[in-house]
Amino acid sequence: MPSCVCHVPLSQALDPKLMAEVLILPGMDGTGALHTELAAELQSFGIASRSISYPSAEKLSYVQLSELVRAQLPTDGPYILLGESFSGPVALLVAASRPAGLVGLVLSTTFARTPVSFLGLASRLTRIAPTKFPSPLISWFLLGRWASRDLVKRVQAAIAGVQPTVLRARAAAAMSADFTSTLDSISIPTLVLRAKNDRLLFLAPRTGLADRLFNSTQVDLDGPHLLLQAQPRWCAEAISRFIRGIGV
Repeated sequence: MPSCVCHVPLSQALDPKLMAEVLILPGMDGTGALHTELAAELQSFGIASRSISYPSAEKLSYVQLSELVRAQLPTDGPYILLGESFSGPVALLVAASRPAGLVGLVLSTTFARTPVSFLGLASRLTRIAPTKFPSPLISWFLLGRWASRDLVKRVQAAIAGVQPTVLRARAAAAMSADFTSTLDSISIPTLVLRAKNDRLLFLAPRTGLADRLFNSTQVDLDGPHLLLQAQPRWCAEAISRFIRGIGV
């Protein structure tokens, strides 16, 4: 069952009108191919969504990715930005720039700074790291007991569609990331989704992001690192409550 650590209350009111669009920034694969179920669940709550994908053959820094995202933001209405895993720092950079129309931020199984300090040194080794991940590795670290043959294959296919040099560059960027300086600049309502069974970020502080963001709500859900894929219904419900709570 989900639990929450709240800095601001979530509204229980149900408003049938169509709410702000959710823009989803993807995980390490950068494809957005793994958000089909979440998009369908969000739609069942009357919430439109779309994924912003990253170039599969071009190495871009976190700052460059944030600029790519900013160029694709809506200009005709309010929207919510959702940063998943690798894309948490991208979402933070965009939110800190306070673009017009951004009314809320969702951060799912992610970080502002690499949770383990020694990974910054290990990031140099990613240039020789393998980029083809066997099924047992994906099952253990990313999906746990929520792994299914179909989902594992979809994760593998999404990763396989990205150039190995790009995957290594993204891994290195994530392992040396520190964007904590952005947190004090973010005042919009923020929802932090935390997976109770996250084996990838298991050393991350339990309320790290929620503690540092002024206007934040944390919801803890049973699930693995790929929380949006393993628990799309619960994630969509939490996002729906969050959006209704801020009245957009």
